Amino acid sequence: MQRLSQPVEKRDFSLLRSWLQSSKKVIPLRKHSFLFQEGMPANELYLILSGKVQVSKICPDGKEMCFRICGSGEIVGELTLFTNDARYLLTAKVIEPGEAAVMKKNELEDQLLINPTLTLEYMRWMSKHARRTQTKFRDLMMNGKKGALYSTLIRLCNSYGVSLGDGSIFIDLTLRNQDLANFCGTTRESVNRMLNALKQEGIISMRRGKITVHDLNYLKTEIQCEDCPPDICCIE
Repeated sequence: MQRLSQPVEKRDFSLLRSWLQSSKKVIPLRKHSFLFQEGMPANELYLILSGKVQVSKICPDGKEMCFRICGSGEIVGELTLFTNDARYLLTAKVIEPGEAAVMKKNELEDQLLINPTLTLEYMRWMSKHARRTQTKFRDLMMNGKKGALYSTLIRLCNSYGVSLGDGSIFIDLTLRNQDLANFCGTTRESVNRMLNALKQEGIISMRRGKITVHDLNYLKTEIQCEDCPPDICCIE
């Protein structure tokens, strides 16, 4: 079996990640705990060393909208730099235990002001992050609930997919239907119906909370996929 996600992505922005990793403060990530919650004062950034963190927003009606799942090497809390009285815009919840390096926001701001190489790398990283976010909103707005689910499955394949050798892709991440609904901005009942339809057509199969996609091209064709690079079309 061969993992589809690209190892090059983890080597990108190595200077920024190395600087964050140099922090002397490392904290444990305990499952179901929060790195931060929406509205809290934003004084720190986090580099995930191990484990997984889900970044989401709680809507006024109580629904949770999940934006990304961050694993090893990913940075969380970055949207608060150079902002007076900064508050976290999103909520970061631990879904798989591990560790994170912690850096004070003002320390990174000071470094960006004096280190042009680090500043350029940070700008490149933010640009890629913005492109990822824009493509997710495009899929949600233009393709409806079905398109949102199909694009989420495609992104999961790019981020956590393992090729089984017969054209099928095993998504090596345990997901509840409610988790998928949070990514799609819809209800669990709607996701249940759409997943059952895909299973009946042989497009996917599910076992113990993990999904295998048997016909990725079907999903891409249904949403007129633009074949964005995997490092943009991803769930991270």
